[in-house]
Amino acid sequence: MRSSSRRPGRPETPKPAGPPVEVVIETVGGEGDGVAPGPIYVPFTLPGERVRAVGGGERRELDLILTASAERVTPPCPHFGVCGGCALQHWEHGAYLAWKVERLRTTLGLQRIESEILAPFAAKPGTRRRLALHARPGKRGEARLGYKGRKSWDLVDITVCPIADPRLEAALPALRRMAAPLFEHPKSAPTLHVTLTSEGIDVDITGVERKSGGLSADSRMRLAEAAAEGDFARVTMDGDVAYGARQPVVRLGPAAVALPPGAFLQAVPEAEAAMAAFAVAQVAGAERIADLYCGVGTFTFRLAQVAPVYAVDGHAPAIRALTSAISTAPGLKGVTAEARDLTRRPVLAVEFKKIDTVLFDPPRAGALEQTAELAASKVSKIVGVSCNPATFARDARVLIDAGFSLDRVLPVDQFLWSPHVELVGVFSR
Repeated sequence: MRSSSRRPGRPETPKPAGPPVEVVIETVGGEGDGVAPGPIYVPFTLPGERVRAVGGGERRELDLILTASAERVTPPCPHFGVCGGCALQHWEHGAYLAWKVERLRTTLGLQRIESEILAPFAAKPGTRRRLALHARPGKRGEARLGYKGRKSWDLVDITVCPIADPRLEAALPALRRMAAPLFEHPKSAPTLHVTLTSEGIDVDITGVERKSGGLSADSRMRLAEAAAEGDFARVTMDGDVAYGARQPVVRLGPAAVALPPGAFLQAVPEAEAAMAAFAVAQVAGAERIADLYCGVGTFTFRLAQVAPVYAVDGHAPAIRALTSAISTAPGLKGVTAEARDLTRRPVLAVEFKKIDTVLFDPPRAGALEQTAELAASKVSKIVGVSCNPATFARDARVLIDAGFSLDRVLPVDQFLWSPHVELVGVFSR
């Protein structure tokens, strides 16, 4: 198949110096770019394609597709190629998923780890309940709102977003109007962290210049009026309530949790449910469970239907929200919770004396300090949840060296059309 068309949506920037080169793409690299011998990295290309690339050095830009892959599909988003949010909308879904699974296998292999890798969970378009939208000054009472451009700080003012829940997409005009009063100070560069909850949309705004006193009373009033017009549940600024009509609530298994401002949630409810169901199945028969880096209780309440749970997280508001939600979930085996920095003060091996099963779900940096204590403990089963296979593999190596085996891994494609892959891994000894 031969194409004479240039890639639609390529940013209108001057081409770097250097003659065009024709290359054949052999694989797709970790950032989602096609890789040709050299290596030469060319975005928006696929294995087997012959393309013309421009620029210099290893990082080039796609100029022309000369021979297209049979796996190439039409991207569903008009912003694709300019927006920095998605990298792989042009790849047929089955091949794209297989690449993610192989990336995971390769990452584990770098730490000499082999395991059964299960069929992946794959998020569908239109299912993201959380978005981080950047705002910039606009015209006629509206801000510009969207994502950063690919490899730039420029804003792509989006009109649609195929990954987002349609209710968030429909709220974009109201969010633009609400963001308009945020630019009293020229150094303000607001980001709207938008979450869909059972009570409506919750927005936490960061990046507004506060050293000069923050927003004036007039701007705060305009923001609140726009939030009311948009029927948002709550708007906070760095955690402080600027508008509140309803307490945002999410259901986590059997519990209804009142979210603190800016609380972490899994981005896709169906991905959360799939990870939680898998984790719960793995802990059947546990007598007492520790849920480390528990947040507001993503896994806690479901695990507590199996056995008593000791839940720990470094974010005190999350622990307060979790504790308050216990009463909304009758029939739990019991939950005790503690606010504790697990990097500076990990749960010690001796503290796991009465715990036989642990689930941990750390941030991207992993859980090296906590993993060392788990390795020295008498715990017999561990379920590890991770958004970063590299740090998971590093931590897994510590556990394996202490006698654990990594029995199986569930890959999770929660961030659709991105290079990121998440996982749930099951250890036993």
